[in-house]
Amino acid sequence: MKIVVIGAGVIGVTSAWFLAGDGHDVTVIDRQPGPALETSYANGGQISVSHAEPWANPAAIGRIIRWFGQEDAPLLWRLRADPAQWAWGLRFLAQCRQVRTLDNMRALVALGLYSRESLGNLRAELGLTYDQQLRGILHVYTDHQEFERACVQARWMRQFGCEREPATADECLVIEPALKNSIPLSGGTFTAGDESGDAHMFTSALAAHAQAIGVRFHYGCTVSKLCERGNRILAVEIRDGEHLAADAFVMAAGSFSVQLLRSVGIPLPVYPAKGYSATFLPTRGVALPTVSLTDDTRKLVFSRLGQRLRVAGTAEFSGYDTGINRLRCKAIVDRATQFFPSLANCEAVEFWAGLRPSTPGNVPIVGASSFQNLWLNTGHGTLGWTLACGSARLLATLVSAKTPALNPAPYSLR
Repeated sequence: MKIVVIGAGVIGVTSAWFLAGDGHDVTVIDRQPGPALETSYANGGQISVSHAEPWANPAAIGRIIRWFGQEDAPLLWRLRADPAQWAWGLRFLAQCRQVRTLDNMRALVALGLYSRESLGNLRAELGLTYDQQLRGILHVYTDHQEFERACVQARWMRQFGCEREPATADECLVIEPALKNSIPLSGGTFTAGDESGDAHMFTSALAAHAQAIGVRFHYGCTVSKLCERGNRILAVEIRDGEHLAADAFVMAAGSFSVQLLRSVGIPLPVYPAKGYSATFLPTRGVALPTVSLTDDTRKLVFSRLGQRLRVAGTAEFSGYDTGINRLRCKAIVDRATQFFPSLANCEAVEFWAGLRPSTPGNVPIVGASSFQNLWLNTGHGTLGWTLACGSARLLATLVSAKTPALNPAPYSLR
């Protein structure tokens, strides 16, 4: 089939790769001048199955109330006269029940493990390099109650297949010696099979391989309209009324999938959650971690990317605004220096903010739509890099009418 993929972030490019591998004629469209220049550009860098606990969980409501109005809060809800924001918020609250949290966690772990395996196979097949570190992910806690709660969540994850093991404060220092000057730790959990790496580097490299096998990339093209007839999409409208026709279409435009799908009557339960990152280029002598870290208390992740240190996270629900809030950036830097005091002598070389397409329960939407030839691969929230290869491989299997390796039902729009 001739297939058009809308979006050239990590989700769109991996989708294009696996679709082309199944023999399809694939074209990718993106409004940016190259691949992975929006949400995939400077994210936290983690491939973290161990991060499968959804934001929507029984503890979330108390945290949101406690953080309400704090400009530097890990989760900042800016009240807006936006019906979509309120509708999403009500759905989020409904997902905070324990039974829904566990269902969502189970779905995320299953897709995460499948994706991590798919990434490893792809890396070996193509010889990809993207500042990857295969040394696991260590979740660290500075609050004893948070640590005890994390041990309960880790027990659930182990039941679902994720090898997230508790670690004492001393064991955390053995796993990552660079934490020796950190603020006191209560403990941690460690997942040895998790990874980290630069999503932008990976996506750019994979796009080059995809182009080499015949995938076409149209950059600088904004899709303004989906042209429908009956239960099919006939074409997408791009610049100056130009139309690009195909047999099938894949929507992988992240948060911006919402408007395009709404125009053809598909209500997508996705809302943008703005995340921030600070990238440091430390001077000689500054000890950098080699194990990727997660600070669950402040919702931050730390990833070593070559000679850089990426610190990223938090969520700001403020619509489609991508402006940089300096106070939130300062909060990231201040927390980073609590773990690594020597960073106080380094300046962040880049602050960045991107819109993560979030569903209320954090589970992405992968599969068919109400149109016969329109497929969806979006809504990955904070786990886009983690779930990219698995989501793309699952999508390609469904588009090609093959038997999927995992149950697609939890990821269906329906």
